Amino acid sequence: MTCPLCLNKTIDFYHQDKLRDYWQCHHCSLVFVKPEELLNPEQEKAVYDLHQNNPNDLGYRKFLNKLLIPLQKKLPKGAKGLDFGSGPGPTISVIMKEQGISVENYDIYYDNRNELLKKTYDFITCTEVVEHLYHPHEVFSQLSGLHKSGGFLGIMTKRVVSKEKFSNWHYKNDPTHVCFYSDATFDYIAKNWGFNYELINSDTVILQKC
Repeated sequence: MTCPLCLNKTIDFYHQDKLRDYWQCHHCSLVFVKPEELLNPEQEKAVYDLHQNNPNDLGYRKFLNKLLIPLQKKLPKGAKGLDFGSGPGPTISVIMKEQGISVENYDIYYDNRNELLKKTYDFITCTEVVEHLYHPHEVFSQLSGLHKSGGFLGIMTKRVVSKEKFSNWHYKNDPTHVCFYSDATFDYIAKNWGFNYELINSDTVILQKC
């Protein structure tokens, strides 16, 4: 078995619950589910179809602003962005448009426009996306190439703190959550794909392309 993020083969058993086994990579510290326990695309989309994301939901807007407010302070005038994994109810593009910032929506299930992945952007947002990735090495390589020099990658995902807390962590119980990142994992991502990074809060990271 190989780590899906750094492709290293030095991994250890991490945790087991009633649903799945979890493994951790020695090299990048990613905690992940083994491939045979992943949902197929139809099963995965069925879970996403249940999501109730809505631009008019003030609670959801408040949640997204944990990333968007610090990100907006870093953006140059006229910045253009991409919401990667925008989901069934795109909201970031709506919020940013209200601030005069243009954002395109891309989602493999709901807005799969491959032409958007042939451009470069001043910023890309991934909110509650990276924990769903079956092939994070491929996706981070792709995202790295979509940034202009100095561009920003804003990520929201809850981070692993310890093995003890992981055992009772509600976040792992979602069957579509298959990769779990820690501070050390984001340090690896930044160094491997040429970013500087800032841990904004417990579930928000902003990386800047070197």
